[in-house]
This record gives sequence, C-alpha cells and structure tokens, in this order.
Amino acid sequence: MCTAITYVTKDHYFGRNLDLEYSYQETVTITPRNYNFTFSNKERKDNHYALIGMAYVYEDYPLYYDAINEKGLGMAGLNFPGNAYYHEPKKDKTNIAPYEFIPYILTNCATVGEAKDLLKNANIVQIDFNEHLPASPLHWIIADKKEAIVIESVKEGLKVYDNPVGVLTNNPTFDMQLWNLNNYMSLSPNAPVNNFSSKINFDTYSRGMGALGLPGDLSSASRFVKCAFTKLNSLSGDDESASISQFFHILGSVYQQRGCVYMGEDKYEITIYSSCCNLDKGIYYYTTYENGRITAVDMYKEDLDSSNLINYELTSGQDILYQN
Repeated sequence: MCTAITYVTKDHYFGRNLDLEYSYQETVTITPRNYNFTFSNKERKDNHYALIGMAYVYEDYPLYYDAINEKGLGMAGLNFPGNAYYHEPKKDKTNIAPYEFIPYILTNCATVGEAKDLLKNANIVQIDFNEHLPASPLHWIIADKKEAIVIESVKEGLKVYDNPVGVLTNNPTFDMQLWNLNNYMSLSPNAPVNNFSSKINFDTYSRGMGALGLPGDLSSASRFVKCAFTKLNSLSGDDESASISQFFHILGSVYQQRGCVYMGEDKYEITIYSSCCNLDKGIYYYTTYENGRITAVDMYKEDLDSSNLINYELTSGQDILYQN
C-alpha cells in the first residue's frame, strides 16, 4: 500500500512512500518536452511540459508511479483495490487508460484548477498496458503550490474531492477517510487536560500523552490518521535541507519495515522508496529501503528540449559515513 503527502515551507513539496512486496526496477525518469506521447485514445502529444518522477520504463514508455511537471504540478497513483472501477469507453468522453493518466494530466495541466477542468470530461477506461502489465486498481492525488485534490474512478463514476489535509493512503474511499478524522479531534501535541472527572487526579506520567489513541498500525485507514496528525502538527525550518528532512520524517511515521506485513509465499510488503519533490525547483529527492541517504535528481540539469527519456537507476546498498 502507499502514502502520499504535500508539505509547505518557503517552497512547496510533494511525495510519497511506495509500499509493495516487489519492485519493477523503477528509475527516476525525466520525460523531456519533445518526447512523443501517443495516448490510447489516439491523441498525440509531442510537445508538452517536461516531467520528472519515478517510473518503470517498458519499451521506452514511462509508467509513472508519481511525477511532477516543470510548472509545479504533482501527481501520484496509489493502490485502491476493491473500490477502483474502470469504465467502458464513451464517445462523448475523453477516454484515458489508468497507466497513462499521470502523463496525460501532467503534460496538459499547469495547475490543479486546469486539471479539474480537464477531468470534467474524463473517463478512466479498462485498458491494460499489455498482457504482462494489467491495469492496477488506483486512485490519484494531484497537488500544486496552492491546493490538492483526489480522483477516484468508482462504479458510480469519476469522483473528484478537494483534499484539505494533503494526505492520501489507500482504502476506504477518500470521503470516508476524511470523515474518520472526526474520531480523533481530541488528539493534541500538547499535554492532556483532565476531562474524565473532577473527582479523580491524574498523573501525566509521560510526554506525548495528548496523542494517546493515535493509530500505530500499518493499515491504510490508520496510516491516513497517523500521517495527517504528523503532517498537520509538523514544524521545520524553511530552508531546503530542513524542509526535505522534515518531509522524509513525516513519511517515516508510516514507514513499513520488512516482516511486519506478510503477503504469503515468503513475501513482505516494505517501503520500497520514499520520494520528496520540490514543486518550485523541479528536484526529485528519494531514499530507498536499503539506502537511507537522500539522493537528488534535478530536472533542470538535463536537456528538457530533447525527445529521449532520461533515466537514473536508484541507489542501492546502505551508504554509511564512518567518522573514525
């Protein structure tokens, strides 16, 4: 499963944890402005906004998990099993396959407002990339420097929700995740006040007791609450180093360790990578499960007017600084 967040200091940040039991050998992938995208509805786009993000590149096509474009719009797809429903093509709609939804939005839109307008006529259709790569059940978060939304293709149609907390996990549907926060409104970063009874004296025997009841398990509903509380109460400096450091600490609050989520057949779900994108500067930061050091790729250090994909393999193996 997965968790995505937004974060604002002096700059604006967007990123996610990818939690899975396997890897497709994904790479940090830059799609320049003149790369030829031909979408399943026959629409062709060979001049567009440049993208940077994490993708599995198959036969020179970037299957993006998450990405941002040069205008500062970010988008990520998260697992949504049991609820995601992809429809049959409709003549009066713009039909989009799930695997191309991220590049379709990010090559066309500069803001969440523009994405909302494009989504008014969108229809997510049941089209696999190929026989070996079937469509994944997903929902998506889109964010710019001002706002965030969630898009869910369900049986009733395409739902677009404003996302005031800037967090997305998996199931249930986003409206239910947001409503569930009502059950935790009494939590606080401050020491608790005795509302139990004036007839009993209580001892605040530990720091952090204001957040007693905050979920700590790895289910998607609990991760939503835990990450929302952590993010909304988070404080950091506003320089780049402090901002990205805090961003990864927020994602770390719902990090999945090998052995804690058993998938059967000796497979365990882990946080394969965590990403943090600076929407203002076009820099993609990431860590991997085996390497906690932050690695960065700057899209503006590449030729964004080319037509060829640019790929960076993920760093693997722990990078330890020995001080003696």
